[in-house]
Amino acid sequence: MRILFISDGQSEADWLAHALRESAHSLQRVDDIRDGIFLAGQERFDAVIVIATVSSTYARLTAAIDPLSRTDRSAILIALLGEATARDRARVLRAGADACLSQPHSLLELNERMRALRRLRVAHGCGNETPASSIRLDAATREIVADDRRVAMTPREFLAIECLLREPGTPVSRERLICYAWPDSSDTDPASVNTIVSRLRRKFARDLPQVRIDTVSCLGYRIVLASTNP
Repeated sequence: MRILFISDGQSEADWLAHALRESAHSLQRVDDIRDGIFLAGQERFDAVIVIATVSSTYARLTAAIDPLSRTDRSAILIALLGEATARDRARVLRAGADACLSQPHSLLELNERMRALRRLRVAHGCGNETPASSIRLDAATREIVADDRRVAMTPREFLAIECLLREPGTPVSRERLICYAWPDSSDTDPASVNTIVSRLRRKFARDLPQVRIDTVSCLGYRIVLASTNP
């Protein structure tokens, strides 16, 4: 998933951000709620996570929920609090959050909660999902799956494919791929994209011929599926 992570700068936020990246998510982190509200309106995210672990900042987080929910209604909005009462969590939910969790935070629960909420979004036709296809991504194993075949990918390859699959058949710029697959780096060599694409093309040619990655002159790359017209 493409996640906007709005943190309070505390050490737990550092741990969660790292853990979410290790869980095959493309994570954009900001440490200011105002910056987060701005970014939420500039890019399509699958989920927005806002964390406030100090009780004195709960009111500020709650006030940010409404503008965050208005900027992208298709994104899952999750609030993470420190030690909190049921009343604290209820206040955040009434403000418009889809889920509110308090300490101790569990990465396992957070991931499963996001997946469950995303399934509901897709069922109601308002999620950022690709058109129906026999091809899907398995984030737990970092594999692309087609029928009974599975192709393993590196973390960067997985994120690059996830980015391309968000809009099959539509060109994605090199800059967009870098932002998505290298969200934790500000000086990625553009040649790294060529390397990733070359490796993926070899894997698909060998194991998944119904998937290919085309180079679109002056625009970038696009993924073409067997059921998608080029």
